[in-house]
Amino acid sequence: MSGRPANRSSRRSVRRVAPPIRVHELADWTAGMPVFVPQGYEPAYDYPLLVWLGDPLAAPVDLARVMPRVSLRNFVAVRATGGAAAAWQAVDRVSGRLSIHPRRVWLVGAGAAGTEAFRIACRHPESFAGVVSLGGSFPLDESLFARIDAIRRLPMLHCCTAADVAAAADRTDRTLRLFHAAGAMLAMRIYPGTTPLSRTVLADVNRWLMEETCGSRVDQRTVVAG
Repeated sequence: MSGRPANRSSRRSVRRVAPPIRVHELADWTAGMPVFVPQGYEPAYDYPLLVWLGDPLAAPVDLARVMPRVSLRNFVAVRATGGAAAAWQAVDRVSGRLSIHPRRVWLVGAGAAGTEAFRIACRHPESFAGVVSLGGSFPLDESLFARIDAIRRLPMLHCCTAADVAAAADRTDRTLRLFHAAGAMLAMRIYPGTTPLSRTVLADVNRWLMEETCGSRVDQRTVVAG
């Protein structure tokens, strides 16, 4: 049987290289808002969007560092600083250029920005899929449950450290009692470390978001996990 034999060694040397992580700062369409585009981006798929709120008094979240710890492939993400108006501007600009699921827009924030994420989502519950607060406490004294029927459908995740809980035990207790009495959904997860942006915390954020997105959440209202 004639013919040139296959070069097996050369075939073994060929490797598939995944597309690079892309974090764009494209002022022409994002107005300077950094955008994380997941690996293997598929225009035909409607991605969940994570809107990372910024704290004007703190260093901005570095999406190039943080998002790979959440997921390389599951989400588009954008950073927005300036409250609710900036969040909606970010959603509009990203949705105009990338494929985003309109009912899977999540507010995410660390520290004071996490508190702001709670605040914005409770005031506009029909606009967001839910909230992730990394170390930011729920603003208890602002009467945010006025639209309780809509808020009951809004899943919220609060990740905090054991030290923070111990230092504010009364606030933690009041928060859990409020959500329980209102029948609202708050998953509180407590970690032994000192930073809410650790790999462990952000991997848990990814799992929780995917459970909510895929509809596999256990039907319970308030959960405390270590």
